[in-house]
Amino acid sequence: MTYHQHGSQPRGRAVLSVLAAATLFGTTGTAQALGPSGTTPLGVGAARIVIGGAGLLAVLPALGGRRRDAVALWRTRWGILAGLTTALYQVCFFGGVSRAGVALGTLVTIGSGPVFTGLLSWLLLRERPRASWVLATSVCVVGLALLVGSGASSPDVDPVGLLLALASGLGYAVYTVAAKRLMNDGHRSDEVMAAAFGLGGLVLVPVLLTQPLGWLTPAGGWAMALWLGLATTTLAYVLFGRGLRHLPAGPVTTLVLAEPVVATLLGVLVLGESLAPLGWLGAAFVLAGLGLQGVASARDRSPRDRGRISASADGAPADEDGPAGGQGGSEEEFLGGGWPL
Repeated sequence: MTYHQHGSQPRGRAVLSVLAAATLFGTTGTAQALGPSGTTPLGVGAARIVIGGAGLLAVLPALGGRRRDAVALWRTRWGILAGLTTALYQVCFFGGVSRAGVALGTLVTIGSGPVFTGLLSWLLLRERPRASWVLATSVCVVGLALLVGSGASSPDVDPVGLLLALASGLGYAVYTVAAKRLMNDGHRSDEVMAAAFGLGGLVLVPVLLTQPLGWLTPAGGWAMALWLGLATTTLAYVLFGRGLRHLPAGPVTTLVLAEPVVATLLGVLVLGESLAPLGWLGAAFVLAGLGLQGVASARDRSPRDRGRISASADGAPADEDGPAGGQGGSEEEFLGGGWPL
């Protein structure tokens, strides 16, 4: 099964899809700040995945997918792994930030995600890290440390909190790699996202029921829950999945580091928060790293991509949501053999 890729155009669209998803992710904190009082982080996080997973399953036919095929992935090893780790990274994240603090917990979770994903995709998907990804990710993580650290105090470090934050980053990485593996096996990206978040939502229903849910009673509570579920999960992960279909897993998680920059800008512009000069410098670093990764991802083509281009030129049929690209590459393009920038 093949689908067309004309030069760097599909990869450019994939980069924009991931950045659009990260932008939606970045609205999460502002939405919670504008929402009603009485919420708990774990309750909000569980509600987000439960609603978002249901939303993905609901809109799947409109996107061209089939619910039956998505649910069938719950009987596969990679489908179960994607669903369970979707729930895991949410629970571990909120546990991490509650014990280690918001700044440090966020930094460890978001900063470790691309590193774990790059290593796991190398081991499990044979997507060897490229020099451009190492450079872009390093620049982004330095910027993230400056951005988060500019407004952080220095509390005593809680080892358990740090371990939970690392577990959240690892869970997100495993989910991304498992989803990419399913796409490489020929499953539609929309069905993979619906399967992962549908199963993750089912796992988190008992967690949601243990939390105070009075905040859902006013209209503002439902508005916040629906935004977090349908916009920052359903729509965002449709975009994320379409980007992941065309790009290697490591660079995708690096591009998602746009999320804290968006969150910071919304905090300044909408919530009236202030940002120290060091924070602005950190944001600039993250944007620079995102620019490097975006250009590299859009311009890079693997041998599989070049094969699709040749097939398309020969008049081969196209399948827009077939097996995922972004694997392979000649030795000189891999880490240590050249800079595909």
